[in-house]
Amino acid sequence: MSSKKDKTRGKISVPSSLDRTATSIIAATIESVDRVGPCSAKMTVESIQDIRESKKTEIIQRAKKILQKWTIEETTSSDEIVKEVSESIRTAEILEYGPEELPAGPEVESTTSIIIVEGRADVLNLLKAGIKNAIAVEGAKIPDSVVKLAKNREVTAFLDGDRGGTLILKELLQVADIDFVARAPRGREVEELSPKEILKSLRAKKSVEEKPKKPDKEVQEKKPERETQVKKEPLATLKVSEEVLKSIEELKGTLEAVVLNEEMKEIIRIPVSELAEKLRDIDDVHTVVFDGVITQRLVDIASEKKANTIIADRVSDVAKQPVDLRILSFKNVVENKE
Repeated sequence: MSSKKDKTRGKISVPSSLDRTATSIIAATIESVDRVGPCSAKMTVESIQDIRESKKTEIIQRAKKILQKWTIEETTSSDEIVKEVSESIRTAEILEYGPEELPAGPEVESTTSIIIVEGRADVLNLLKAGIKNAIAVEGAKIPDSVVKLAKNREVTAFLDGDRGGTLILKELLQVADIDFVARAPRGREVEELSPKEILKSLRAKKSVEEKPKKPDKEVQEKKPERETQVKKEPLATLKVSEEVLKSIEELKGTLEAVVLNEEMKEIIRIPVSELAEKLRDIDDVHTVVFDGVITQRLVDIASEKKANTIIADRVSDVAKQPVDLRILSFKNVVENKE
């Protein structure tokens, strides 16, 4: 405050952690003050500053300087940085399953289907392709943990396309309940396949012929029922609404997802990376459209939410397709929209 010629001037700073609306009301209220004690007064709001924005500007400027200095001093190429970070993420996702500490993906215990591979490098390569329910046997002798894990799940054996893969397959068929067999191309190993080749090999998997076991009537009755459950139906065709077609066009190349209700109104738009987690908390789900790959995990979650349709850029290895859930790729929808 300062006094001059019988007048006193001062500046009042009022901190606020409220939102803009509440803060504006406070500012207007201050301007309405016309007396301070016995004296007449006039209040004027000179400015309202968002300190967070100022700090954000300072942080950005400082970050630019740090990045510039880092870029000059760091000799590692960007490709090596990306590779190192990617490898560390994939390695961190690998679990050690069972007393044998077998390499496994993070979803091997939580999903209704698993993929059995030969070694740790195979599990890593499947993680790179976005497949997180693989487990490695780590040798020709099949661990007890794998045998137990296979009892109550749908099991695909995904093995190398060489003699070693054939030997492991024979051993697996003797001790574990295997439903499907997929092989890498002849003479190649699973660990060296590209993500596209991995998905192609898994789509080409073949059902294991039923092996003659005990002539038990109960076993004979249950086995056909299981085959009916895991029978893979072809992709459905669907004449979709204009809202769905519009969503497909908007989502292409964005890596985003849209969830629609029964009235085809958008409930939420989120990144594809958050879809599986957030879909569990959304009600009134009718149609899910996203720029990504439909996996068994997403199908299971959509089925739990009683969804009607799930549409994406591509469809991965979906072994169990619920009867009341339509699964489509963008290509199917476009080809069959008329």
